[in-house]
Amino acid sequence: MTAEANAEFEALINYIKRNRGFDFTGYKRSSLMRRVRKRMQALALENFSDYMDRLEVAPEEFVLLFNTILINVTSFFRDRATWDYVTTEIVPRITARKEPTEPIRIWSAGCASGQEAYTLAMVMAEAVGIEQLRQRVKIYATDVDEEALNQARHATFNEREVSSVPPEMLELYFEGSNGFYTFRKDLRRSVIFGRHDLLQDAPISRIDLLLCRNTLMYFNAEAQSRIIARFHFALNDAGFLFLGKAEMLLSHGDSFTPVDLKRRIFIKVPKGNMRDRLLLMGNNHVDDEANYLASHVRIRDTAFDLNPTAQIAIDVNGLLTLANERARNLFNIHPRDLGRPLQDLEISYRPLELRSRIEQAYAERRAVNQTEVEWISASGETLYFDVQISLLQDINGRILGCSIVFIDVSRSRRLQEELEHSNQELEMAYEELQSTNEELETTNEELQSSNEELETTNEELQSTNEELETMNEELQSSNEELQTINEELRLRSEELNQVNAFLESILTSLRGGVVVVNRELQVQVWNNKAEDLWGLRSNEVEGQHFLNLDIGLPVGQMRQQIRSCLAGESRSIEVFLDAINRRGKAIQCKVTLTPLMDYRQGIHGVIMLMEEQGSVTSDSSITDN
Repeated sequence: MTAEANAEFEALINYIKRNRGFDFTGYKRSSLMRRVRKRMQALALENFSDYMDRLEVAPEEFVLLFNTILINVTSFFRDRATWDYVTTEIVPRITARKEPTEPIRIWSAGCASGQEAYTLAMVMAEAVGIEQLRQRVKIYATDVDEEALNQARHATFNEREVSSVPPEMLELYFEGSNGFYTFRKDLRRSVIFGRHDLLQDAPISRIDLLLCRNTLMYFNAEAQSRIIARFHFALNDAGFLFLGKAEMLLSHGDSFTPVDLKRRIFIKVPKGNMRDRLLLMGNNHVDDEANYLASHVRIRDTAFDLNPTAQIAIDVNGLLTLANERARNLFNIHPRDLGRPLQDLEISYRPLELRSRIEQAYAERRAVNQTEVEWISASGETLYFDVQISLLQDINGRILGCSIVFIDVSRSRRLQEELEHSNQELEMAYEELQSTNEELETTNEELQSSNEELETTNEELQSTNEELETMNEELQSSNEELQTINEELRLRSEELNQVNAFLESILTSLRGGVVVVNRELQVQVWNNKAEDLWGLRSNEVEGQHFLNLDIGLPVGQMRQQIRSCLAGESRSIEVFLDAINRRGKAIQCKVTLTPLMDYRQGIHGVIMLMEEQGSVTSDSSITDN
């Protein structure tokens, strides 16, 4: 990732901290970036700065982001073998050291949706009884995810979520209804849920058992150390810490010691005060016994001179009295320097200032020590000495001078440095191993979360598929119905065509012209004979008002007869009219008017049959039947 992208990501983390109070600065960057990018992919965003702009204009996005970052993967009795060990080994040790009325305090840090906290409540109820649980036990369940806490407070779970609860416990501690199970309300009061940030908020104190499973793995090493220190403060002496399988505490052996490393259960190591530690340290005493027998002087001088430890002697007047071979070679002391004042010699201030320390030894009448004094030899080698200034006294306690011993601790210093370096490398290796293990566990958690999301999506797709299949069946049924209706319509259309053809055949076969009008006197039927009589085709007159037609027949004289037919006053009316056919020939036309009636005897129009009678010979006449 580029430096610019890193800077944008840090700006995003600081923005979230300022605006929502979520401090993700202690989280592992690789895991945190992966979770944020997952949310960005859902929004088709590529840059962290663009996503920060999205958060500014859409505050509801914070909830979706936190749900993505805070992977709430939990279950009842997760890792059942470990819970069995806690039930049979740890809980009895906690209850055994408590008085019958003394409270028991438990903290579930990073409780997610609450399954772990309610598991603790069931375990403690089995250990001390339901009545004692209500009176003595307090279980503090904390998390930074408010949405998960709200879900936990409802204490209601579906059948899949309670599948890991033993049937007898499910019946005793839950109330079932419509496929959901709710934790008993009277025991629910023993579990207290609250928002708590492990890095920012003060720890809960006087805790006997602290559970923080698969939460530390999301933080970097510095943040983990701070949280572990807070856990150490929170626990009572000999309190127990229960971690997830990805968390080892290999680099915190001074705070916690394993009870069962495989199951990640640790016990608090009480830290003594500084005074107790200092009492364990003693002073080195030099017991110098002098034997001034004359017969042993030469042996003494030879042994002193050949001593591999550099040593010099100063009398009470501050004169250099003795210097063995090792001291002479190290500090460039010549034989002629013996008897000279110490202050005139280089050794008085190199490798350390001796005169003030000699005066301190005389004044306090005790040995003065100085550890790990650095000295660069003539060959350029760096050496380290423990310098001991001891008083020389005669048998009467009179001070004769002092002995200064330079003990070469260079080798032990190098070994110590190598050991510290090895310990640092080992600790780094442990931390890398733990970090890798935590990364793996984080990945497993993310995979499990993704798997659950895929399962949910699969169920939704399956439900959608079932709905589509149902809709397809309904559409198929509707299609069959439409096909049936279509077939009926086709049959009726054929019947109608047959009837129309039959009617057309009848109208064509008639010798006279046939005209049918509706109640508004609009022409509905105009047969071929009518076309032949008056010279107008059917498409020219259909829909036209009959009385407005300009044909050789004086249609206006038929107004009253048409109205009589429409009124039902007569079954048939014959009218003889003088007319002129389409050839211009004057004819007498017989028009027979009959009401057009339906099967209910309702009148819908008039049928007029027009027959040519021949040339005009007399006046028009009307006959009613």
